[in-house]
Amino acid sequence: MDEQLIEKILAAVEDGFEEQIVFTEDLIRFPSLRGKEKPAQEFVHKALEQRGYAVETFHIDEDKIKDHLGFSPVAVDYSDAVNVIATHEPRKATGRSLILNGHMDVVPEGPHDMWEVSPPYEPRRVGDWLYGRGGGDMKAGIAANIFALDALRRIGLQPAARVHVQSVVEEECTGNGALACLVEGYTADAAIIPEPEDEKLVRANCGVLWFEVTVSGHPVHVREAGTGANAIEASFRVIESLKRMTENWNAEKANYPYFEDLDHPINFNVGKIEGGDWASSVPAWCKLSCRIAIYPGDDPKDRAAQIEAHLARELADDAFLGNRLPEIIWNGFFARGYVLEEGSDAEKALAEAHRKATSSELEAFVTPGYLDARVFVIYAGMPCLVYGPITENIHGFDERVSLSSLKRVTGAIALFIAQWCGVEAIEPENADD
Repeated sequence: MDEQLIEKILAAVEDGFEEQIVFTEDLIRFPSLRGKEKPAQEFVHKALEQRGYAVETFHIDEDKIKDHLGFSPVAVDYSDAVNVIATHEPRKATGRSLILNGHMDVVPEGPHDMWEVSPPYEPRRVGDWLYGRGGGDMKAGIAANIFALDALRRIGLQPAARVHVQSVVEEECTGNGALACLVEGYTADAAIIPEPEDEKLVRANCGVLWFEVTVSGHPVHVREAGTGANAIEASFRVIESLKRMTENWNAEKANYPYFEDLDHPINFNVGKIEGGDWASSVPAWCKLSCRIAIYPGDDPKDRAAQIEAHLARELADDAFLGNRLPEIIWNGFFARGYVLEEGSDAEKALAEAHRKATSSELEAFVTPGYLDARVFVIYAGMPCLVYGPITENIHGFDERVSLSSLKRVTGAIALFIAQWCGVEAIEPENADD
């Protein structure tokens, strides 16, 4: 790309960056938890419509996606689960098409009094950091996608190829939002997802399984506790068994390219525990909400079967659980991991854009977390570049995103769009004043 054009694009990102921060702050103010994303999605719909894009907001139709190989089972109401897709069409398509994807859903914020800098949905700037739930994961990324296109518009240019801007839901729990976009027919030659990845490219990531384990006990009055069976205490034995299985799975890492050097690629977590009905009654039930990773190439059905078989085998000799095995329900992520093959034209273009925007070489790494990129890579055969800003404390207290990093990433995305899609002049009636 011409050096003069590169300088103009990066200067345009700089000129619009204060507006971009304000937009990101506006997004943070929406508590877009699972099932509550719709107001934030309506805000994004309006912002994209005001820019002149053709915008569609559609509900996730479980019937349309439930038979897809990438579907994850759900037990929640999808009536307010909506995706937003804006489409840019060039006057003459001479470049390669692109999807700019991001997710609007955020994870629960925890006790507000444990946020020290600012309440979770009251964004605050402190030095180079912007604080707030979802700011890093990943509302700053959604804003970067939109304002990278704005930067081109600011200098009278637009992509010379079709571009879809996607704001999806369900990334933090199933991946069904991105999957629904694919099933609706939205594809392209490549995709970018600006997840919080410290200005690095994700080479591969794990798949994820979510499941609930229900342990049944035998309730009696606490005065006769020795004659009953405490479901909460029994659940501890289930947890320890699953931890032992996790270590066995981690020992398999040498069989999986890109994962053999990770210290602990397969992570198991009990994210929620509830049980019992009364302090003076031996608990009759306990429910564990669990998450575990699987390697790329693993079939979720096979790993799920291994979990069920492992618990049946290990608990067979348990004095109580052996006669009443825990019940397992698969109720969220049932997702494969993916590997982004090296050497694609899209990766080369991002590496060059990153170099120009940051004056450094693009690094690739492997993450044991979940990413929606698996939808594009596995089920659409598209290179999907997961690449976003430096953040801290995502899913924790005082989540924050680096503003200087966000500016660099936005510049890199804008340069990538110009290189990948090509550019053309905006027609006078569509140009910004």
